[in-house]
Amino acid sequence: MPPLWTPGPFRHKLWGVNPQANLARLLAGARDNSTAPLGSLETEVMELIWRNGAMSVRDVHERFAGRLAYTTLMTTLDPLYKKSLLDRTKQGRAFVYQARVNRGQFEEGLAAGLFGELLQRNASQPAPLLSCFVDAVSERDRQLLDELDRMIQEKRRTLNVREKSGEK
Repeated sequence: MPPLWTPGPFRHKLWGVNPQANLARLLAGARDNSTAPLGSLETEVMELIWRNGAMSVRDVHERFAGRLAYTTLMTTLDPLYKKSLLDRTKQGRAFVYQARVNRGQFEEGLAAGLFGELLQRNASQPAPLLSCFVDAVSERDRQLLDELDRMIQEKRRTLNVREKSGEK
């Protein structure tokens, strides 16, 4: 699996009651210099935790069947915690790590951040970027293009309601 990048360092206080909405808001066009790609080991560890739920370093080590040192996995989990991709709780002398967002939320956040950044970079001429996106969607599946059209219409209705009520 190719490495994934994580948009900026997440901070725990930003997640609030609705992590998915807060993640999308946080990532919409926001990337900073501390953004770093997830390496292949970080990706593998996240996949393991998404599949199995809460795990200690020892649990992760056992799943890797000894192919990596315990300390290597420990020093892989800590940065994932610091990026706020994982939560951790102390149980005895060990930490137990759990995913802060599910895989779908994570991928949605990645897409929102990447697309937001691309739109920001191409702010003066967004049409080629949007055209490329529509082409990619339509080449994949006609139904997906119809779904994109439905989503655009729904967003327009939502924005119109907000404008009429004076919201931003």
